Amino acid sequence: MSNVKVISAEDFEQEVNAHQGAVLVDFFAEWCGPCKMIAPLLDQLSTEKDDIKIVKIDADNAQELMTKFGIRGIPTLLLFKDGELAATKVGALSLTQLKEFVA
Repeated sequence: MSNVKVISAEDFEQEVNAHQGAVLVDFFAEWCGPCKMIAPLLDQLSTEKDDIKIVKIDADNAQELMTKFGIRGIPTLLLFKDGELAATKVGALSLTQLKEFVA
């Protein structure tokens, strides 16, 4: 079962910045083809790795966050470690690339 949680932009501070450890944030949209391609991979990753929290934010409802992090395309993955942005990846990834990104 997937441990991926959809959060709102308002929950970002509590769910990401206040979290100790690694958090992978997926900025997605329902209409985005590549977003739909990586969704099952994120679900799979969430069941394989319990040391990383995975959350998704609907980009259409998070314009302030998109601007704050300079996001111009989706899907965009942001990796946070202890509340600090550690890495960014834009575009769909394979499961292997996804695992390397979070490693």
